[in-house]
This record gives sequence, structure tokens and C-alpha cells, in this order.
Amino acid sequence: MHAIHRLDLGYFVRPAAETGGPQPRVEPVLAYLVRCPEGLLLFDTGVGGGDPGTEAHYRPVRRPLPEALATAGVALGDLDLVVNCHLHFDHCGGNPLLAGTPVLVQAEELAAAREGGYTIDALVDFPGADYRVLDGEAEVWPGVRVVPTPGHTAGHQSLVVERRDGAIVLAGQAYDFASGYGSAVLARRAALDGVAQPLPDHPRWLDRLASFGPRRVLFAHDNAVWEPSAG
Repeated sequence: MHAIHRLDLGYFVRPAAETGGPQPRVEPVLAYLVRCPEGLLLFDTGVGGGDPGTEAHYRPVRRPLPEALATAGVALGDLDLVVNCHLHFDHCGGNPLLAGTPVLVQAEELAAAREGGYTIDALVDFPGADYRVLDGEAEVWPGVRVVPTPGHTAGHQSLVVERRDGAIVLAGQAYDFASGYGSAVLARRAALDGVAQPLPDHPRWLDRLASFGPRRVLFAHDNAVWEPSAG
């Protein structure tokens, strides 16, 4: 069975101007190690070193990727594959430590990152970067599938890990919080039930994720986990 280990890679402080409220918010930075018969996959790699303006804006506190991996008995050189949900600096920060390791990314995401002003450029085209560019959904290994989940960025992607006890979705920043994802699931349910408009919008990719019957959905900036209602 595929095993998933959540890694704590630190946190950052999102300014009040970005939270929609009167106060800043401290958000975790989470990555996920997936053990498969085919090898070890790492979903996201933590917060990269920013320019002084970015550092002052988000005030990140980093946990080194090697230290976090060690909690699962893994070293950098043990990793076989990296999947970034997207290429903002708080999701691909450890990529330069993994030169030569294939990185799966959507073509649209990589193109946006290379335009400049999108992320920290040194985290994208670093020495030894080995991108495997995808254009849509792809089965990575048996039972492990990349699914596009655009919204936060146009090239955002999630990872579906199918297990005997039910699928696990690593949703990255498809939603900031499990509660937001849960609200979207209910909006979709209401629409399918024929509830009269107006109803909240929900992304079309929820249909694809629902087809896997996910048992749990995990996120990049929320320790909470979404699970379906019982029954």
C-alpha cells in the first residue's frame, strides 16, 4: 500500500492585507512524502530563500528539508521524483537541493514561472533542474496520478494516491483551508441535487476528484484534513 508521511517545513506570516481580515495569519508549510513500490515521491519542497522584500513581507521560519525528511528515515538522495503543486517560492523552495531528480510540473505553470515576477527565479532554473513537463492529467506510477486543479494558479496540480482503503488527495493550495474545500464539495452536491440558484461556484475539477471517491484530502497550508461525511 502507498504510505504518506506529512512533513513540517516551517511556517510564514501572511499579512493582513492578504487575509481579508484585520490581522495577519500564521500558516504552516507542509510537504508530503509518498512511499510506493516504484520509489519515493515528494510533493512540494518547502520555502525557498527569498529576496529581502519577500523575507520582510512573509517573515518565513524554515525547517530544513533534510531535517524534515530524516524524521521519515529518508535522505535527499533517496528521492526518486518531485511533484510541485505549483512553483511559488513556498512550494518549490527545496528543489535546488534535488538537482538531477525529475520534477513533474504543468507546462502552463513552468511557462508562467519563467516569465519573471512570478516566483524566485533561482528556484526555477537552477543547475541540474530536470523538469518533466505535463500537459494535463498523468499517471505517475500505478495508483499515483497528477490531476490539474487550476485556480490558485493556472497550472496548479494535485496528486491522487489510490489505496486499498480509499484514495488520498494531496491538494496543495487548490484551497487554502480544508473548510474551503469542504464548502466547494457541498456547493457541487447542491448543484447535482438540483437545488435552485443562486449557489456558490465550484471548480469543474471537483468532478474529477470526486470520481476517485477520496477518503481524505490534505493541504499545503492547513493542518486540518477534509473527510467525507459518514454514511
